[in-house]
Amino acid sequence: MSQTIRVRLVFTEGMLGTKSADAEVFKNYIASKAPDALTKEEEVDKHGTEEVFDKARTVFFKTEDGEPFLYDYQIKGFFKDACSMLSRLTKKNADGKKVPENESGKLSAYKKVIDGLIFPAPREIVIKVNGEITDCQRPLRAQTAQGERVCLASSDEVPAGSTIEFEVLCLDDSHVKAVREWLDYGRLRGIGQWRNSGAGRFNWDELDADGNVIGGNNAYSNSKAS
Repeated sequence: MSQTIRVRLVFTEGMLGTKSADAEVFKNYIASKAPDALTKEEEVDKHGTEEVFDKARTVFFKTEDGEPFLYDYQIKGFFKDACSMLSRLTKKNADGKKVPENESGKLSAYKKVIDGLIFPAPREIVIKVNGEITDCQRPLRAQTAQGERVCLASSDEVPAGSTIEFEVLCLDDSHVKAVREWLDYGRLRGIGQWRNSGAGRFNWDELDADGNVIGGNNAYSNSKAS
């Protein structure tokens, strides 16, 4: 039996955009896969830091009205990342054998399960920005023939307190526990660029049809979605 859960994420850290600002991103991406493609170090050495900086910039996808959004597949990507990490956790049973510690560890072929049986919606998940989108810059270091060179990576960033709301359809309701487990993991490892640094972390609310909070891990101040 299928089951749909309604979710609101509240970002506790700023989230960075993932869309390349380079207008020729697809051509550049394909070229980067060529056998003689330059490494990052060679690229900095040959083209300089400014050009590499421009290519490294990421922004948010925008609706026709100019609102930033995440695609549904970016939520699926987070689910896969969370499941991959959490499935590594094990415990010993009474016989001393290692067994899965959580729902993620019980899923075999988890990528196929997420691709074929778990569906976030809508396609474009609009971000309710808490304030203004700012610019986040951080250094990229490269060892070149001339020594270490440093350039900047730059990304649009929505601030902490920004929210998104979406639904998750589980065609097999036995997967709902795993989805909730992955959403809980978001307080440790989030969505978007530079997430290893803590960017894009979130807490979450599970909502009923009227927007009332009925679950999740977020101590939210309002009883209804804004």
